[in-house]
Amino acid sequence: MAVDAARSEEGFTSAGATRVMAAACRAAGLNNRGAELIRLGENALFRLTSVPVIVRIARSVEYLSAARKEVAVSRWLAGEGFPAARVVEDLEQPLMVDGHPVTFWHLIVDAGRAATYGELGAVLRDLHALTLPDGLELPRYSAFGLSDLRLERAAGISNDDLQFLRKRGQELKERLAELRFGSPLGPVHGDAHTDNLMVDRSGVVHLIDLENFCVDHPEWDLEVAAHEYHRLGWVTEEQYAGFVGAYGRDLREWPGFATLCAIQEFKMTTWLMQNVSEGEKVAQEVGRRIASLRDDAAPRDWLPY
Repeated sequence: MAVDAARSEEGFTSAGATRVMAAACRAAGLNNRGAELIRLGENALFRLTSVPVIVRIARSVEYLSAARKEVAVSRWLAGEGFPAARVVEDLEQPLMVDGHPVTFWHLIVDAGRAATYGELGAVLRDLHALTLPDGLELPRYSAFGLSDLRLERAAGISNDDLQFLRKRGQELKERLAELRFGSPLGPVHGDAHTDNLMVDRSGVVHLIDLENFCVDHPEWDLEVAAHEYHRLGWVTEEQYAGFVGAYGRDLREWPGFATLCAIQEFKMTTWLMQNVSEGEKVAQEVGRRIASLRDDAAPRDWLPY
């Protein structure tokens, strides 16, 4: 279902996402008065006050297949009894509003605390143990995501930096092609960090943000926490020990770990790059990241975004 909204040339900003959200809610018969923007990143997330629903808006039509996949994966996990984000059952999913895929999700009332890395390890252990059903068509992991598209659409980035990033991306693709995984294929979340977990008031840990869900090697999920600890210093030794203890594996012992880290850093940089217009702090952080990518041995003193 497609809905027209007031078009804007300003890109994916909080103001533009708000207009799309309002149009989507009108089409779905939901009251958007008082809706709160709670995240603007790869998607815009709004919390409605009229009903316990989250409205999720993707950046562009290129995300439509991912939105459809999220809906299918959510329904599969619900059937498995696996705690994860649940789509609103009685609404058409996804809506298309002015070229933006929009989906509606049941609100998870959180407990007021962040999930631990031990809980992340346990959730991934249980997820990777599931058997994918026949009929659920999932892609392989997109190691570089939408990085190429982001580079094509980049604004506010110098030509020198763009040329470097394009060359860096090609080098990493060649390194990945030579990598050999020893683990079997299975369900992979594709963006496995603690911000993609929510703990509800009964203590149940829910897996959220299913747009990158795929079938591939579990190393892609394990890399995130290992990278945040080993390269970024965002995770303490105790936190990472909790993750490894719950999952049962330390990815740093795998020879391909460095390549996965380099790909993750490239992807993180191009992701943040698309928000340079949001403020000077973001622009400075993008510059810091690009500068550090030019030297593999340089410390990654990156700010978390």
